[in-house]
Amino acid sequence: MKTIRLTMGQALLKFLDNQYINFDGEENKFVKGVFTIFGHGVVVGFGEALEGYKGDIRVYQGRNEQGMAHAAIGHAKQKNRREIIACTSSIGPGALNMVTAAGTATVNRIPLLLLPGDAFACRQPDPVLQQVEQPTSALITANDAFKAVSKYWDRVTRPEQLMSAMINAMRVLTDPADTGAVTICLPQDVEAEAYDYPVEFFEKRVHYIERRMPTKGEVERAVEIIKGKKKPIIICGGGVVYSEASEALRSFAEKFNIPFAETQAGKGAIEWNHSLNLGGMGVTGTAAANIIARDADLVIAVGTRLSDFTTTSKWAFQNSEVEVLSINVNSFDAHKMNAKMILADAKESLNALEAALGDYKSAYTDEVLKVKKAWDAEVDRLFSIELENGLSQTRVLGELDKLIGKDAVVVGSSGSLPGDLQRVWRPEKYKTYHMEYGFSCMGYEVCAALGAKIAEPNREVYSMVGDGSYLMLHSELITSIQEGKKINVVLFDNTGFGCIYNLQTSQGIPGFNTEFRYRNEESGRLDGAYIPIDYAASAAGYGVKTYRVTTIEELKAAVEDAKNSKVSTLFDIKVLPGTMTGGYENWWRVGVPEVSEKETVLEAHEKMSAEIAKTKKF
Repeated sequence: MKTIRLTMGQALLKFLDNQYINFDGEENKFVKGVFTIFGHGVVVGFGEALEGYKGDIRVYQGRNEQGMAHAAIGHAKQKNRREIIACTSSIGPGALNMVTAAGTATVNRIPLLLLPGDAFACRQPDPVLQQVEQPTSALITANDAFKAVSKYWDRVTRPEQLMSAMINAMRVLTDPADTGAVTICLPQDVEAEAYDYPVEFFEKRVHYIERRMPTKGEVERAVEIIKGKKKPIIICGGGVVYSEASEALRSFAEKFNIPFAETQAGKGAIEWNHSLNLGGMGVTGTAAANIIARDADLVIAVGTRLSDFTTTSKWAFQNSEVEVLSINVNSFDAHKMNAKMILADAKESLNALEAALGDYKSAYTDEVLKVKKAWDAEVDRLFSIELENGLSQTRVLGELDKLIGKDAVVVGSSGSLPGDLQRVWRPEKYKTYHMEYGFSCMGYEVCAALGAKIAEPNREVYSMVGDGSYLMLHSELITSIQEGKKINVVLFDNTGFGCIYNLQTSQGIPGFNTEFRYRNEESGRLDGAYIPIDYAASAAGYGVKTYRVTTIEELKAAVEDAKNSKVSTLFDIKVLPGTMTGGYENWWRVGVPEVSEKETVLEAHEKMSAEIAKTKKF
């Protein structure tokens, strides 16, 4: 057997550089780069390998470990999970900063390869700088924290273990049914240890993503269910996008006159103005989708996790005869809500059902058109709201929808903006709507926009972010400047955590610690004047081109000027608090206190209990 002597770090990099994906006959390189923040646990081991490597791996310098990992997630999501950028860090705090990103990737089913440095495998110098010691077991390090949020976890305590560890890592990263965060812990001494690796370990390895075909029995059972129903509704999830099943869904819906609603991950798979597209489904959904869903007797859930925001805490489907038919490659997701299922690829399943359903037609007449027309009018109203004392959030979104261009990518994740965007944003082009809403992770927006820009260098990318989330994390804005990857940060300053303020007050609780106000020494609370923050001035210090926006005229001028900028931009937009969209024909279950001194809270609890009684008990 022919071998080559390399350190574990060198072997890891050489292996990563030879991984490829093949999907529908199209082959492309899987690992495009590595994000790093060097520390003592990685810089002289794996870092030495990166410095001296002559292959086709680009090394990016991160600013915050969580931020760079979010950028990697944004890249993988924009590339339909067929390209990744790995992330490596030092031990201790550097590694732990990536745990939140690991959760974000795993919840959203996005491949993310994390390579945190670890304590010495030999233990001789213990405790080393930044090592977390547990008196109960020397086997436990800070990196054990990744286990709860990783789809695969391993620690390479001997250089030869790298081979089985990385083969398993690739198994998970390239599996559309089981992908998520993969954590391979790298003890800093083992990174530098050498081993005679077999040359075949470094040969080009092609991972074939095969479409899982539906069985004859699955199709027959699904056809029987559908034919027994009069008013089905389709929920278009992220699996439709990753399967590239948009046209299959369009054809299926049109042939059988079945309306469809979108999850955050599925939005944009088909243009917003399609006659059967009801828009967002659920808590942050449209009135059109939620009205039709309420009376539907069948829910055809295609590639969706069926989260509480999609199902409105299992309240959305009020028809006593309603059933769920799930089409998903992931068995765990397919079994939710007592569903009948097709455990297969979305595109192949929809095509098979279309061929087998014959002359079936739903019983819808003009009700879908009516609710869609009414909703379009409501969005037009929201887009046109004029306020005397400032800008409304929905008016700004309406102008941006017209101004930024149909090919531009919008990125979002948390706060009130995801709800507004799912309801009112009108995507017409494929892969222009990029929302992380499985974890709704604050701080994703700016960092993931960089990842999306790396994935789509010829498109303008806009990060839609609230002031609360921007303050949480915007570290990779600097990296965008460094790399010459222009992103546009659209910052909505509503002086606080507006989304949570609304939730708080809607349940009878006075606003408390959710606004950005000065401490009032008389009350002892944060209920003084609002803190005036000049986000434009702060970003300008980074080298970002900035704009201050308080009027629609200023917004229009800023957007047009920013299109000509060669560097990243930031729009500091002052919007009035409470001017986001409200709920439409929906409900969301939260934990309202059963005992309280406030009558308003007790009333909210009674309302909550009444709605709980209407939900499906799955």
